[in-house]
Amino acid sequence: MNRRAMPKKLGKKMRQIREGLGMSQRQIVDALNYKDTPLRASQISQYENNQREPTMMLVLAYARLAGVSMEVLVDDKLKLR
Repeated sequence: MNRRAMPKKLGKKMRQIREGLGMSQRQIVDALNYKDTPLRASQISQYENNQREPTMMLVLAYARLAGVSMEVLVDDKLKLR
């Protein structure tokens, strides 16, 4: 099965958002209030380390929490603030 190309900097940006908000992985799970599927702190670690690809809706939740557009998160050429 072919894997989709994933933005190389997405995980790093997700970590920057969490750390910039001064949150632990558990705290960001609560802050995201993500209802689509159960979300655990261990998954946050996998996303931040590019071991797992987040859903588009989770990326949207991160963007809204950080007050940035999704484009900033997924476009490797754009910097997070």
